[in-house]
This record gives sequence, structure tokens and C-alpha cells, in this order.
Amino acid sequence: MHLLDELSRYWLNIQGNLFPWLEEELGPLTEVHRKVTMVLDVVRIEHHVNSGYYRVPGRPLADRQAIARAFVAKATMNLPTTVMLLDRLESDAQLRRICGWEKRQEIPDESTFSRAFKEFATSRLPERVHAALVSRDTKDPLVGHISRDSTEIEAREKPMPKQEQDCEKHEQQQSDEKHKRKRGRPKKGETILKKISRLEAQSQMTLPQMLDDLPKVCDIGVKRNSKGHQEKWIGYKLHIDTADGGIPISCILTSASVHDSQASIPLAIMTEQRVVYLYELMDSAYDSKEIKEYSLSHGHVPIIDINPRNNKLLHDELAAEEKALRTIHMKLAEDRRYNERTTAERTNGRLKDEFGGKMVRVRGHAKVMCHLMFGVLSLTADQLIRMVT
Repeated sequence: MHLLDELSRYWLNIQGNLFPWLEEELGPLTEVHRKVTMVLDVVRIEHHVNSGYYRVPGRPLADRQAIARAFVAKATMNLPTTVMLLDRLESDAQLRRICGWEKRQEIPDESTFSRAFKEFATSRLPERVHAALVSRDTKDPLVGHISRDSTEIEAREKPMPKQEQDCEKHEQQQSDEKHKRKRGRPKKGETILKKISRLEAQSQMTLPQMLDDLPKVCDIGVKRNSKGHQEKWIGYKLHIDTADGGIPISCILTSASVHDSQASIPLAIMTEQRVVYLYELMDSAYDSKEIKEYSLSHGHVPIIDINPRNNKLLHDELAAEEKALRTIHMKLAEDRRYNERTTAERTNGRLKDEFGGKMVRVRGHAKVMCHLMFGVLSLTADQLIRMVT
């Protein structure tokens, strides 16, 4: 892979030149310093940020490039809050100079970091940098499997009441009011308008329309865990497409109540724009005719766990088939490929445990997405580094 070859050259340059130079200039480097340095060198977020100095009246803005590098370092070091990041920058001269500040007095205060974060969230900076990173020099390589899954994101904000969410659809309901009819046999010449699901409507939408149509407010999500018990959380749901090697390719943040299948086709379109892949691995939540047809029509092979739903006959047939295969010690090729989907679960786990996914301290869809994407960006760079070291 061209990108991996480039990263290999980076790694040799870092080991042979950069680290010795940094230790000579800054002093001894810890493993944390080395990790932050490598992630920042791979990400190159400063290339996507203006310097912050403009020829306009007034006080010049603080250097946004250094602040962006600091937010990447915060995600890489798994620091919960910006206050802890500022304390670390003031006490750690090596980290401070790696991010771009020579003196302690040059570090902006917390309010400046907050304003810069709002700018990054509005401009979707980490999303753009992540898209550029996974798309860089990866037009020719072929990805074997894309594992699609979602994970719950707990937020510290009040969920929007169901009544207020329904108000957003009030105008549409009023326009459909005239189409309401009484139950029973239709009158002669009467036409009945059939309501279509979001999955069916997505076949006629562009990607921006699909993303705008997905709910993005904070609400309550419910899921069934591996032991069969229902769990609830307040916040959002992050949908991720993960390639072989645990590299996140594309992400979408929706309301917690959004079903996994509704984000599948937009995710597939985003992933197609960045990499070329063969197989799509999904669990039973994505068992839908529309998803399978879209995947096949775009030259991919969907491997989706069958969801029998309320079909007892199908459930018994699947159980009998699984028992027969287990008896003769045989495993289907599709089942072997489906086992690769564990990369999605490991990616979700690393994002939460090592890159700030469990510590969301901001509010609102844009800021929550920005916080998570800084973590996804750092995770992507870390996984790429692991592949060449």
C-alpha cells in the first residue's frame, strides 16, 4: 500500500532523525511524548488550519494550528478535560514545544481553547482531516472487508422530549392531513398514499440529503446487550465503518434512538468515496432488503447476520443448520469472513477506552462530533503506525 510505504519511511525518519533531534533540543522523551509526536506527524492537522493571524484591525487570534495540535494530543493522551490539557501543557515543556509553544506564557487560556474548539466544530475540521488521511494515496489499494457497527455515546445534556422532536415533523403532518382516510375499503377512484420508510426514501436521495434527514438531537437510546438485557443511555450513537487492521474509514453521529440500519447506506457512500473494498460485514440489525440491494448494485458482497424477527420457522431452521454444521465440524466461508467483524468491536472499544470516547464533556451534535472525531483521528493514525512498526 502506498500510504503504508510512506508511513514506513516516516517511521525510519522519526527513529533515525526526529527523536534524536527532539531529545537533544527538548530533553529526554517519554513514551507518551513519542506517541504524540508520531500521531501528529501522521495527521498533519496544521496543514488544514489557518495560522490565525490576519491583517485586520483588532487583537490577533491565538495560533489555531498549535491549538489544533493540542486537541489531537489531548485525544491521544486520553485526557478528560481541557483544563487537564492546559495543566499538562504548563508543566510539561516537551509536550508544550511539540504542540507549538516555546514559553509557558504563550499558552492561551481556557476560554480561547473553547472558542477555537467551537470554530473547529463549525468547520468540521477533524472530519475533514480524517477524510484526507484515509483517502491520501489510497486510490489503488484494495480493502478486503468493511465492518459496520455502531456504539452508544453518553452525553451530559438533557434529552429532547419526544413532543419537541415531533414538532419538527409537524408541517409535514399538516400537509399530509388531507390524505387521511377512514379505515375500510377505499372509495371508487380513491388513491391511497403509502408511507415509505427512511431506508426506502434513501434510494432517491443524495448523500447530503441523507445526512440531513437523520435525526441528530440528544435523546434516549435502547439496546439489548450480549446477555439479552436491555440497556438505556442518554446521548447519541456513533456509526463507524472499519477496514481491515482496525482503521476507521467513515463515521456518522446520530441520535441515540436511530436504528443502525438507517445510517448504513450513507456510511457506504462515504466509504466508497475514500477506499475500494469488497465485502461488507454487518450484524442482524442491518438485515434489510434495501441495504443488500444497494451493496450488490455497487459491486460489493454483503455478509449480514440473518434476523429471523418473529418468524419462528426461520428461527428453527437457522438453529438446525447451525447445529448440523457444528456436528460435522464445518464452517462456511461466509462465517469465516463474518468473524472479521470483530475489528469493529475492537475499534469501538479502543475509541472509548483510549481516545476519549467515554469522556464527552461538550454539548450539541456539532461539538460532540468534533470531540469524537479528534479521538477517531488519533486512533486512525495510531493504527496506521502499528501496521508499520
